[in-house]
Amino acid sequence: MAIIYLDNAASTWPKPPSVKEKMAEVIEEFAANPGRGGHALAMKASKTVFRTRAQLSRLFGIQNPNDLFFYLNATQALNQAIKGFLKDGDHVVSTTIEHNSVRRPLEYMSRTKQVEVTYVEPRGDQLFYLEDFAQAIRPNTRLLVVSHASNLTGVILPIAELGQLAKQHGIKFLVDASQTAGVLPIHVEEMNIDMLAFPGHKGLYGPQGTGGLYVHGEIDLEPMIHGGTGSQSESIEQPATRPDRYESGTVNTVGLAGLLAGGSHVMEKGVEAIGQHEWELVRKTIQALQKIPGVTVYGPGIETQRVGVVSFNLAGVDASEASFILDQQYGIATRAGFHCSPLGHQTTGTEMIGAVRASFGMYNTEQEVEALIEAVDEIAAAFR
Repeated sequence: MAIIYLDNAASTWPKPPSVKEKMAEVIEEFAANPGRGGHALAMKASKTVFRTRAQLSRLFGIQNPNDLFFYLNATQALNQAIKGFLKDGDHVVSTTIEHNSVRRPLEYMSRTKQVEVTYVEPRGDQLFYLEDFAQAIRPNTRLLVVSHASNLTGVILPIAELGQLAKQHGIKFLVDASQTAGVLPIHVEEMNIDMLAFPGHKGLYGPQGTGGLYVHGEIDLEPMIHGGTGSQSESIEQPATRPDRYESGTVNTVGLAGLLAGGSHVMEKGVEAIGQHEWELVRKTIQALQKIPGVTVYGPGIETQRVGVVSFNLAGVDASEASFILDQQYGIATRAGFHCSPLGHQTTGTEMIGAVRASFGMYNTEQEVEALIEAVDEIAAAFR
């Protein structure tokens, strides 16, 4: 049975063939330690890392590639941004759709640094409005941190407007682009984004174990990890030079080579084209699911664009059981549960039951959507 993969919000698959080819090239030809030597192989590895840094800077409108730092995933990047920036007495504005990679660091800081957090909720239409964020700002608000799009409902936040709001109030703006990097256009300068965290293994189609964080040159974060950087080794202090200050230890050269290939593929296809393709699949899925008796679909209506995520439940069927049946009987891979976003489930009223999530990527087709709809219809009928 051929697998229909609909779990791209967790990690995209399949990857472009060039990703594997580029990773194999590094392993076979120059898997030396970048930045730790002047010999030819080390220099070749360093150039690969820099090429990836430069490419992603072009994609995100980053002026200085050295302001982009590599991590194993977006979670590490978000921890560095949040914990390295906030101080005692700071106030943060965030949202109720945040992934635990944002919420848990914020709650940790509230316990250990007396940081206060206000979570802005969506309105009844599951959309967010600028005035609600404006009302949450206080005199001691120092950071606005939001997910560009929800991994549960797919709702897209107006980050350009939020960036302007933050700038007007002298607040730094951190965006979690886990669901949008490579899917929606992002330009850090035009959108007034001070910090941007992103994974490499989702919409950028790189391998797992890759991700990054952009930090505006005027912001100095306290490094979360200290150690060897290949520079200023004679000093006991962490170097101030970027990106070394935030990249202690050996970076994932093999993975970053794969990310370079994945990012190149995305840029060739076009971010706007990929996003439009996923949106068309989402619209088709929502319209069909809403016609099946007993199926509830969550998130904004089809008149509002969202990223490639559709979460739903079937009456009388546990979400985990429905996802299991889809996998075992139909060969359709989805994700069930709470998607590391408990606050998000509170906004949809599913905090006790979770949901089934189908999430799309550039390689999914309308035929696969039709197979999903047929399978859900049969499962729903069996439990009616």
